Amino acid sequence: MTAIQNISKSLCRKVGTSQQVAMRRDLMDVSGMIQNQIISGEYSMMLSGSRREGFRLKESDMDIMIWPNNHRVIWELSQSQYYNTNRQTLILCDRSDSPPGFTLLYLLSPSVKMNNKYYISSSQYRQIMCSAFPLNASQHGPCASGMFGTTEYDCGNCFVSDFWPPSASSWIDRCHSWPEPHVVNDIVKNGCHFVAIGHKLGSHEDHEWRISFSLAEQKLVYAMNHCQFLTYGLLKLFLTEIINNGVGDWVIQQNMIPHWSPQNLLECFWVCFKLILKWVYEGVCPNFFIPKNNMFLSKIHGDKQHQLFIRLYRLYEKGLAFLLHSPSIKSDIEEVLQNPRHHLYR
Repeated sequence: MTAIQNISKSLCRKVGTSQQVAMRRDLMDVSGMIQNQIISGEYSMMLSGSRREGFRLKESDMDIMIWPNNHRVIWELSQSQYYNTNRQTLILCDRSDSPPGFTLLYLLSPSVKMNNKYYISSSQYRQIMCSAFPLNASQHGPCASGMFGTTEYDCGNCFVSDFWPPSASSWIDRCHSWPEPHVVNDIVKNGCHFVAIGHKLGSHEDHEWRISFSLAEQKLVYAMNHCQFLTYGLLKLFLTEIINNGVGDWVIQQNMIPHWSPQNLLECFWVCFKLILKWVYEGVCPNFFIPKNNMFLSKIHGDKQHQLFIRLYRLYEKGLAFLLHSPSIKSDIEEVLQNPRHHLYR
């Protein structure tokens, strides 16, 4: 067995074999169905996050999204024909004055009035919903955050749309090699969600809602082969506290690696790492579904961007040696570094 295969085997012990991951996902799917049966009627819920994806790492968290069944978000008025407005309240998007990836939502009934429209205040909605959680929960972005036993959770109340966002239509056009057409169709037909948080640099932060692709992201992770999933897990191990939003997805879709197989595991990881380095250098991290949404815009710029780039570049200069910070795969990495045949050149 080669050293590269040893690393892959070590990661399988850390992340799980393909069979173990599939079993975990099945259990989470069943749990989600049971939870939805319990609360069926007024609300629906979805489990997401690392545990739903199949990880059981120390940092693995649980994300929960809950939305009312009697509200639906539409992108244009013509879509109202698909609903019985006596049973469902329709919410219309207004993206005219919001950054990419965000929108204003307004009802025909009073909420927060702006420009002669009754907008739903994301900040007030978030405050009301988070106050309904236990006292030990704290507000974390658009969610209430707390602990279920030893597992950290983020629970957010949101709204749902049965339609795919027009601003994400370019994503469909990019899906030539990955994911497969049936996965793309399944993602598109399931629409998206809206979580109660605005863009920090937007004109209406307290009223804006962020378009959420949590369901789509889950389906993409399920569509990965096991080598891709291991690479994704390796990124989580080393980059959870730095950057890890959509890196693997971009690399897979852009065909930057011809063969995603265990013997190419370190090459796969290295390509992803260099893409992160490029993004930090340019100060642009494009959202996978809406590339015009720069996810660094309000988080990593100025001194933060400069310091992060220096930190990552120092790791880059070390090459694969920086993976030695992981005790779980340290011995296998040392074997690779000592074997010139498996050396990964920059």
